[in-house]
Amino acid sequence: MLMAIWQKGMVNTEITTLTREMMSSGEVMSWPDQWKGLVVDKHSTGGVGDKVSLVLSPALAACGCKVPMISGRGLAHTGGTLDKLESIPGYNIQQSPDQIRDVLDSVGCCIVGQTETLVPADRILYALRDATSTVDSLPLITGSIVSKKGAESLSALVLDVKFGRAALYNDLQSARELAAMLVRAGNSVGVTTAAVLSRMDGTIGRCVGNSLEVIESLETLKGNGPEDLMELVTTLGGLLLKMTGIASSLSEGRKKISEAVIGGAALSKFNAMMVAQGVTMETARSLCSAHTDYYSVLRKSEHQVELPAPAGGKSTDDAFKVTESVLHKLGAGRSKAGEPVNHSVGAELLVSLGQSVRKGEAWIRLYYEDPALTPEQIDRLQEALTVRQHNQQAGDGRSLVAEVMLPD
Repeated sequence: MLMAIWQKGMVNTEITTLTREMMSSGEVMSWPDQWKGLVVDKHSTGGVGDKVSLVLSPALAACGCKVPMISGRGLAHTGGTLDKLESIPGYNIQQSPDQIRDVLDSVGCCIVGQTETLVPADRILYALRDATSTVDSLPLITGSIVSKKGAESLSALVLDVKFGRAALYNDLQSARELAAMLVRAGNSVGVTTAAVLSRMDGTIGRCVGNSLEVIESLETLKGNGPEDLMELVTTLGGLLLKMTGIASSLSEGRKKISEAVIGGAALSKFNAMMVAQGVTMETARSLCSAHTDYYSVLRKSEHQVELPAPAGGKSTDDAFKVTESVLHKLGAGRSKAGEPVNHSVGAELLVSLGQSVRKGEAWIRLYYEDPALTPEQIDRLQEALTVRQHNQQAGDGRSLVAEVMLPD
């Protein structure tokens, strides 16, 4: 059946039927009447340094939404939200449906793993897709994503569908095709669904690696976030606020999300979410304080080293090459499900996209443990930095958001 779907595709009614049957194969969550219209979530097709969920979920909760975010682990060259959060001592991603409801009632947001009772058909089909090399089938991707979100009984869903050198699809048109299928399927199973098409060429923010991305997320929640990360957070969050009626327009929604982050309300929600999911109050307070030593709580790698830029000019980086060298060689990522990850290792980009860099100036800081990268791996990583001459276009200032696809 999977091979037939992979070879022949599916028409829209078949995709809807498949998605509905997967969605109803286990428990479908239910919420109190007073939450009607306010239960929202987002899904990303995978990005390098993609820590959007850690900032977006508490920001949405601060704006009055309920966010039962069921996330996944990292695979291939993309990082997983659950892996990032598990670098925080005590954070428990395993919550029962009743516990999820309790956290949403008291905090407004939670970030958890898929429960045993939620969409069991997806776990079976996903394992079979892996074994039959049918993972890249658009209808099967759609059924997998939308069935899980449908089982959350969402009022609104926004999808961050990425394209570019480090994305599932390199070109905008292919990503648009997937986005349209996802939006159509989501709306067909009763979830108001929209999509944002965003570029995935360079890393999001400056940090890649689990603990490092938690630190960057906390800094963002303290009002010190990089522009590209904030652009994604405010666009995705603003769209959800518009879809729920909390905001009258996307621009108003973006403003509300930005104010929740910059004003500290989102940080307070993140603090409360950590405590509700097993982190001690002392640990949560320490991470969220204004002048904290993050490594008094989070594990720090044994070694750090900075690499010099091989030439001068304006910089770009190839996110795929960065993560291929850093995540897998240092142990921050996994190539197959179930492999352990090292939360402390990773990389921090010291030069932003389009920023001028001098030859010999440090452009990346590696956090690693024994053994270190080999000279060949260092050379491969150095290839990830592309330096253009100052009179060439380096893509600086370009928005990550290429297109917004509204509900049907």
